[in-house]
Amino acid sequence: MPALMAALLLPFLMDAQTATVFGRITDASTEQAVELVTVFIKDGRTAVTTDEKGNYALQVPAGQRLTLGFRRVAYKETSADVLPLEAGARFALDVALAPAQSNLEVVIRDRRLDDAGMVRERKIDELKLLPSTTGNLESVLPHIALGTNTGAGGELTSQYQVRGGNYDENLVYVNDFEIYRPQLIRAGQQEGLTFPNLDLVRDLSFSSGGFQAKYGDKMSSVLDIKYKRPDSTRASANLSLLGASAHLEGSVKSRKDNYRALRYLVGARYKTTRTLLGSLDVKGEYVPDFYDIQTYLTYDLNRSWQLGLIGNYNRSVYKFQPESLVRAFGLVDYALQIRTAFEGQEVDDFTQAMGGVSLTYLPDRERNPLFHKILASTWRSQENERFDILGYYILGELEESLGSDEFGEIVNILGTGTQHTWIRNYLTADVRNLEYRGGIELQNDETETGLTRSHFLQWSLKFQNEQITDQINEWERLDSALYSLPFDTNFLFVRRVLKTKNELNSNRVSAFLQDTWTWRKDGVREIQVTAGLRGQYWDLNQGFFVTPRAQMLYKPLNTRKDVSYRLATGLYYQPPFYRELRRLDGVVNPGVQAQKSAHVVGGFTYDFLWGKRRPVKMRLITELYYKQMWDLVSYDLDNVRIRYAGLNNSRGYATGIDLRLNGEFVPGAESWVNLSLLRTREAIDGVQHQVRNVGDREGRPVSDVPRPTDRFLTFSTFFQDYLRRNKNIRMHLNFTVGTGLPFGVVDNNVIYRNPYRFTPYHRVDIGFGFQLWKREWENRRPRHFLRFTRNTWASLEVFNLLKVANEASNTWIKAITNVQYAIPNYLTGRRINVRVRMDF
Repeated sequence: MPALMAALLLPFLMDAQTATVFGRITDASTEQAVELVTVFIKDGRTAVTTDEKGNYALQVPAGQRLTLGFRRVAYKETSADVLPLEAGARFALDVALAPAQSNLEVVIRDRRLDDAGMVRERKIDELKLLPSTTGNLESVLPHIALGTNTGAGGELTSQYQVRGGNYDENLVYVNDFEIYRPQLIRAGQQEGLTFPNLDLVRDLSFSSGGFQAKYGDKMSSVLDIKYKRPDSTRASANLSLLGASAHLEGSVKSRKDNYRALRYLVGARYKTTRTLLGSLDVKGEYVPDFYDIQTYLTYDLNRSWQLGLIGNYNRSVYKFQPESLVRAFGLVDYALQIRTAFEGQEVDDFTQAMGGVSLTYLPDRERNPLFHKILASTWRSQENERFDILGYYILGELEESLGSDEFGEIVNILGTGTQHTWIRNYLTADVRNLEYRGGIELQNDETETGLTRSHFLQWSLKFQNEQITDQINEWERLDSALYSLPFDTNFLFVRRVLKTKNELNSNRVSAFLQDTWTWRKDGVREIQVTAGLRGQYWDLNQGFFVTPRAQMLYKPLNTRKDVSYRLATGLYYQPPFYRELRRLDGVVNPGVQAQKSAHVVGGFTYDFLWGKRRPVKMRLITELYYKQMWDLVSYDLDNVRIRYAGLNNSRGYATGIDLRLNGEFVPGAESWVNLSLLRTREAIDGVQHQVRNVGDREGRPVSDVPRPTDRFLTFSTFFQDYLRRNKNIRMHLNFTVGTGLPFGVVDNNVIYRNPYRFTPYHRVDIGFGFQLWKREWENRRPRHFLRFTRNTWASLEVFNLLKVANEASNTWIKAITNVQYAIPNYLTGRRINVRVRMDF
């Protein structure tokens, strides 16, 4: 059974089904195949032996964590842990056995043909220990995903940009339920907890582009998360200066049959970023409180039918009373400073609730190869923004002479005035949907020549209703040098006014049909081809489309090099949700059509061993891509707030290359290095864009300009190490650098579009972890005070070690001379976090 069926039905697979572990056994000293090696399941009765080429294939129970043993005379016996596999999945595991009389170490490395190019991460326990300022799963995506960065929001946001796309272009699924995000968030400090709870996750898959037709209609990426199916009682607790979390999982046996009938997961989280926000240069009282509770239950009605329930309640409250700001900026020979005193406050609250139910029919595949799944869910978001902040500012030039008595003081006032922001925005969004999914295994056999063939067809039909109520009431008054801008001798005007009320009720119907063929000949090659069609109709704009998508993966098995190649292409249309419809004046344009893109993605994965005496597993992933885009809705980016034009008025492209090297540079501690090069450009219809060099009065025409997400280079590395004589004390270092994002002059960013750049983003985080206890120490330390836990870790983390002032956005001030100045808004400074995690 191909991996695609497993990805669709993963949460509901029955224990009675099987998967296959296969691979090749070689001699660690000669690299020659070793035959007659016994491969067996420890504490089980299943065993096979390798053939003359060292190949083996072993049937194992699906959905269970296993330990495989490898034994042969004259070689060191070894074992390998195998994480739970989907029913019908094929997992490749190669072993290099060390001769009994040698000093060599046994080398074990897994190799697999990923599910149509999806990067899959199973080592979730390791991700839980990684340092994070947000506490959200999305913050660790750069550890596994290609071409991903947080954009202007930096360390304060969990939103991410993928290969030139914005935050609204990413799909997220949890157990096949699509997850939505709030609409009104304008800054990273307002963000709370995202839906995925890392304590509940079993594995996740991510694609940076060219993904399958079974995934929805977005232009950039897909994150597919599968929650655990626990078979025993477990729990955890996590406490830090940034919040706390706890979870409980377990299962209850059926009285009639000896299998798990009820499985449950419950998780609760609390987050506060008060410590981080205290490092911002805007001084005041920050009161951020974010919490959620989530549960996922499955009940086996019988061995073929299963019921699933998922629920989440999430509330985020952000209160802020600013007091003062002193911020210096400019150049070495032209330093400026703004000083502001504030009155008023900001109060934001975002409440989200989601509930879903699924019913799955998964029979014995030998008797009935047809599968069915019905999903129904509802999601509600209530979002309120309330601002009433008055700022009195002075902008001036600083004295730069070291010998002057006024060094560092304002000696030339460039502007003085008042900025008053008043906002009362309320939005309610309801999304309800009902979906049927099906699949049939048309072929799964092996020919006389040893060729394994599988053929799987799947389909879906989904109905979705959306109700949006959006009330906008905001204005901004700017008083410069005692004159209200814009100035009029007869009337008092404010700089900006929005006052609208929008109500939408619409329906969507979407469907897909996808076919997957897999051919494998052990010791020769493996090929997987996936092709499908996806379509959608939306009654609000009468928009209808059908898009084809295809992926091909090829893995030669008859070479010493463990390399797999992939190619993907297709059309990816993104119909608007709500914010794309809303113009800058707050009026909704229901005629906005789907944004469109064509993807071409090619790449390879190379698994190899690094080192001679003690080789370690390494993986190199490389992908090149090109995205042609048209009918785009142009937008400006301010921190994490996206301000759309509300028109299909742009066209553009994105192209680049992503490279990732990960592995155990230090044995037993995985590290990685990522490098991404990107170029993404656009041109607004009917506009002749121009650029102007420094000193030029007139601009020169250009065919395109940078998109707001055009970050040319992103380099990041995560390195782990431990004490040579004590692996329980570890160090982790995270370093990220990226070239500056483009921006333009506020309210005048059309002809000369995005001509400026923020300063490059660079940041270093360091942490030290200490394993205080693990169950294996019980015999040596029977009276340890932490013996009631399975594992206990403590860590000390230093965020922004170098105290770099990275820029997130700009505040625009007009001076007395009618010149506008971009005042940078900075991200967080250096902060320390202490964290303790316990597993039970």
